[in-house]
Amino acid sequence: MEKAASPWSVLVAVENIPDTGLHIEIEAPAATRAQMVELMAELAAVRDLSQLSAVFDLTRQGAGVHVAGQVSARVGQSCVVTLEPIENVVEEAVDLRFAPAPADQWPKADEVLPEPLVNGKVDIGAVATEFLILGIDPYPRKADAKFSPPKVDDDGAHPFAALEALKKRPGGGPS
Repeated sequence: MEKAASPWSVLVAVENIPDTGLHIEIEAPAATRAQMVELMAELAAVRDLSQLSAVFDLTRQGAGVHVAGQVSARVGQSCVVTLEPIENVVEEAVDLRFAPAPADQWPKADEVLPEPLVNGKVDIGAVATEFLILGIDPYPRKADAKFSPPKVDDDGAHPFAALEALKKRPGGGPS
C-alpha cells in the first residue's frame, strides 16, 4: 500500500494482491478526518467526523479487482427540526468491480461498466470516502424531534380571501 496526496487516499496496486485475495482494514487519522470535514461541510452538512474506518476484501479477477467490504463512520450533523447537534453512525456496504479503462467504450443501455483502474491501482481511501458520503443522512433528525407547523391567527384577511368569497356564491362564479 502507498499513500497519495488527496485527503484520504490509500492506493493498492493490482500486482500486490495475491491470488488468495487481500484483507485490508484502514482507519482515517484525525488530521485526514479534519480535512474531510472541511470538504464535506457544505456538500453533506457534516460538522464533525469523529471516526472513519473501512474493511475491504480485494480479489483479483483477471486484470481487474473486486472490492467488497464495509465503511463505518461517526458523523456530527445538525437536526433539521431543532438545529441541535446530533451524532449519527454510518454503516455502508461496498461491492465494486474495477478493471483497466477501455478505450472509448460506451456502455449499452442495460450494461454497467466496472470502475476504471488508474495506473493499475485501486484507491480504497477514495472508495471509502465516496461510500461515506452516500451513507450520510441528508435530513438528520434527533430521535424525539417533532415538527409542528407554526400556528396562524385567523383574524386577518388571507391573500386568497376574494377567491374564497367567489367560491361560496351560488353557482361558484362572479355575479
